[in-house]
Amino acid sequence: MRLFSFATAEKRAEYLWVLRAFDHARANYVVLLHAGEVASILGRIGGDDPAAALSAQDVTPLLEQLHAWGLLERSYDGTRAATLAEYRNRHFVYQFTRPGYHAFRAVEDVLSGRGEDASLSRLALADLLADLTDLAAANEAGDGELVIRKLTRLDATLSDMAERAARFYLVLGDMVRTTEITPEVFLAHKDALLMHMREFSSDLARFAPKLTAALERVQDTGVEQLLARAAAHDERVLLPVEEREADWRSRWRGIEHWFAGVGSAPSEADRLREGTMSAIAAVLALLRRVTETRKGGVSRESQLRHLAGWFAAAPSEEAAHALFGVVFDLGRPRHFAMPHADAEAVPIGMSWWEAPPVEISRTLAETGRTPSAGAPGKVVRNESGIRRLREVQLEAQRRRAAAAASLATGGVRERELSEAETEVLLGLLDAALSARVPISARVGHSATGSGNGVTLTLTPSAESMVVHTARGRLHLDGLSVDVR
Repeated sequence: MRLFSFATAEKRAEYLWVLRAFDHARANYVVLLHAGEVASILGRIGGDDPAAALSAQDVTPLLEQLHAWGLLERSYDGTRAATLAEYRNRHFVYQFTRPGYHAFRAVEDVLSGRGEDASLSRLALADLLADLTDLAAANEAGDGELVIRKLTRLDATLSDMAERAARFYLVLGDMVRTTEITPEVFLAHKDALLMHMREFSSDLARFAPKLTAALERVQDTGVEQLLARAAAHDERVLLPVEEREADWRSRWRGIEHWFAGVGSAPSEADRLREGTMSAIAAVLALLRRVTETRKGGVSRESQLRHLAGWFAAAPSEEAAHALFGVVFDLGRPRHFAMPHADAEAVPIGMSWWEAPPVEISRTLAETGRTPSAGAPGKVVRNESGIRRLREVQLEAQRRRAAAAASLATGGVRERELSEAETEVLLGLLDAALSARVPISARVGHSATGSGNGVTLTLTPSAESMVVHTARGRLHLDGLSVDVR
């Protein structure tokens, strides 16, 4: 998108005129231009536009900026130097880059495009039929040069026909939907418009079976030989033959799809004919609306103008409010459908003046909508926080499993337990002591606790046991600890 920066820059008019000078030179088969030559061309084609009145010194920074944006290529031309000083100053010449030329043409087409130019290419149908007939004869005779010429013409004609049809229906759709066009302008052009579309639809219906038959004759002569001859005589020498043949195979599929369709899908010719008939119906509907409006003399615009006049002529603000309420029907009650809580106590035939009032919600009274509980609150899920906590949990489990394995391997005797091993030991002691059942104030049997693949067994003992840990010494009175 950087290529289009010249269209929104501060000096966009000057940049556009410089690029027009290169386009003008390109039309005259001149590719490389110097700043002085650009200024000379602008003097001839610029007319009275002040943005085109540029000298060579003014053009130079514009050329450099266009080169920076990628629209122009810059190369050094030493042949222009007449002295050593000029040679040291370096003379540059510029030319369009391929993407730069497409960007310039896109902007120029937008600026020069007019709705009146849109039309359907009715005369191209006879050319398509003649080219398909000649293509079948050329392929049957083995004339590769004629094959490539006819295929190129077919591809160009179909592309132009599709583009013109798309542009025509786009302009027609804008005309049908717009409110800016006046009935006089539409009625002045509707006869020519309807005649143009009807003639195109009639010619398309008449040529469609002939074009399909001509396409079948080309297919009978051998599509593979046709594509091979086209690739062999294609002048795009920088592309390998395989890529050229693949390109023409893709274009040929497009030609077949346009005339005959693919499978059960309709052909582009049928779709174009249906689109033309739909466009004729839309124009006729617009014509009917315009005619009825002119006949009745009343339109939505005139109604709104009269209403605005009434508001402007209202004697007071209260009268204007009353008129607004009547016109837009804002005084209609919105709570008649609310039943009474006790339907038996209030008969149906009782007058509203005599019946007790029905309690309604503020929402119904102010907006006319029945109150509802509303949409449920959005569930906020902190995925990153959940993932972070899960990672911390898994890491703690891994450390605990490693400490448990170390505790089972080294035991608890004659060594000092680490902090992690101490935590595992205390957890196992808690589980084992919770499982003990005291009988007559004494423990007459052993108790066990397990976790992380480690089992701790507490056995009654006549002596106390001391376990050295990182937190200090743990005294177990009358118990012996065994870890495995």
